[in-house]
Amino acid sequence: MECYQEAQKYIEDIPKFTVKHPLHHVGKFIEYLGRPCLDRKVIHVAGTNGKGSVCVYIQAILAAEGRKTGLFTSPHLVRLNERIRIGSEDISDEEFLRIYAQVKAVALQMKKEGLGHPSYFEFLFGMAMCAFAAAEVEYIILETGLGGRLDATNIVPHPLVTVITALGYDHTDILGDTIEAIAVEKSGIIKPGVPVVCDGNDHRAAGVIRARAAKLGCQCREIAKNAYEIEKIDDKYIAFSVLNAYYEDTVWTLVGGGTYQPMNAVLALEAIRIIADGERFERSPVDWAEALSKVHWPGRMEEVLPGVILDGAHNMEAIREVTDTIAERLTGGQQCIILYAAVADKKYQEAASYLAEHIDADLFITTTLEDQRGVSKETLGGIFKSRTSSRVAVKDNVKEAFRYALEQKEPGGMVYCLGSLYLIGEIKQLLKEE
Repeated sequence: MECYQEAQKYIEDIPKFTVKHPLHHVGKFIEYLGRPCLDRKVIHVAGTNGKGSVCVYIQAILAAEGRKTGLFTSPHLVRLNERIRIGSEDISDEEFLRIYAQVKAVALQMKKEGLGHPSYFEFLFGMAMCAFAAAEVEYIILETGLGGRLDATNIVPHPLVTVITALGYDHTDILGDTIEAIAVEKSGIIKPGVPVVCDGNDHRAAGVIRARAAKLGCQCREIAKNAYEIEKIDDKYIAFSVLNAYYEDTVWTLVGGGTYQPMNAVLALEAIRIIADGERFERSPVDWAEALSKVHWPGRMEEVLPGVILDGAHNMEAIREVTDTIAERLTGGQQCIILYAAVADKKYQEAASYLAEHIDADLFITTTLEDQRGVSKETLGGIFKSRTSSRVAVKDNVKEAFRYALEQKEPGGMVYCLGSLYLIGEIKQLLKEE
């Protein structure tokens, strides 16, 4: 049997010799694997921002109900195992290798027969479904990889509920350059008669989703920001109430304190309410609130050291939300350091400019990611220098930049590391090693 490093290399090399396939090819792949878990209770989640958070909140509540869950998300920050969870735990290296061997054998057989080797994402999705079958999970929470209509996860024929989170301008070369076009792709996960929960704050996206749901005879619950009220926010957590009699006077708290997270939590709660209608759930909203208060989702306003926060915000909608959160959390006179890095296929110029103009930071630090798509530190540094009078430092790599940020941090000061999940992954690897 191959070792973990060999398996990881094989998977990471897949994009070099194959491409994304149409859904009927993914269906054939799953057929070859034995149709694992297509008969399970699936919650399918799409969107631009927040879909990972919605998935993990749903998982936490189902776990509080005593239900066994499988969770498939992307991307990973450090290790591939992160994408496949049984309950709240990543699958072990031993299980990863066992499932990998099973899926690789099928992939090579398909290639031999001229059907084409599954793509990177398809391969991992196949692994996840096999892992969930082996673990005999009752519920599966699936996060789409890209879009929805043509995403590999969309072969699931009849989920319990679909959820569509906030939409924004990401992957516009593939999904379209208008919110309406992007909404068409995301709403492709909606299935006939299956209830839909969606972020209704953008009327353009909500209109497309509502029309798709009506056409397919689906109940559609649109959630807007007036569905909840933030009670308190600090550098550790955010507290809010849901303005719905079903939840009574429950106060909900989420670790991390991102102002964008209550919306994701309410989307998850509404999905759970739909599921609960037919599943005989026994817990109360108070129990659900306790479950959500314990959720830690890596790379989303995550405090990894005292006063050091990681957030993978990488598109403009996420950058605006993070900026609002930082503004809410900073107290008068508190030191603020922003460490920023980005990949070239994101709107890094607009994002860096927005951060420079809207955060009164004492220091901005730019660096270059290891990923070949990483924008050069000089390019990013130039943007900040042209947009702010604050001090700007340019560092060769993430390790040097992160160490410099820690050196410059004063007692009580805050360091925010933003711009890319690749940056978050590199920092987490550094912390793991040191």
